[in-house]
Amino acid sequence: MALEKLRASLAVAPVVQFGEYPYFIHPITDGVPTADPELLRETVDAMAAIGDWRCDKIVTAEAMGFPLAAALAMKVGRPYVFIRKRKYSLPGETTVHQQTGYSGAQLYVNDIHRGDRVVFVDDVVSTGGTLRAVVHALRGLGAVITDIVVVFDKAKDKAALERELAVTIKTLLRVEVRAGTLVERP
Repeated sequence: MALEKLRASLAVAPVVQFGEYPYFIHPITDGVPTADPELLRETVDAMAAIGDWRCDKIVTAEAMGFPLAAALAMKVGRPYVFIRKRKYSLPGETTVHQQTGYSGAQLYVNDIHRGDRVVFVDDVVSTGGTLRAVVHALRGLGAVITDIVVVFDKAKDKAALERELAVTIKTLLRVEVRAGTLVERP
């Protein structure tokens, strides 16, 4: 996987501080600066190549997983479901608390049922807050998580998170903020 556009995009990604948390701003993770469709295509193609799409649904959480899940659904021919920050009060709706390194929110899960085989996709795993909340919610509903595919790994210890959740997290690039700049790490 060359990921030339994705790698080149790291050098121009602004970094801002939310308290002690260094947050990078990137078209794939934030929708700003303007997203090049070829960057999205390269990213989705790479995600499609590493994921196991023998599932019933592709699931993502609000917000930047939305374009990834929709594009992947078209590419791999699987339906998608969005976990939203908006409550709809539909029958069976489940509420889950998400706590990240810089914020917290309530997430609302709809249309996930016992026995559903799901692939969770997202833009970045950092503190593990979103992933932790989603994995617990999906399992609590009786869904089977067959794969997890994420664009950026910014986690300090992804292996510990994988052990904690008993999952494998497939990522395209490992990144970190170093001296105020987003860089790839080995």
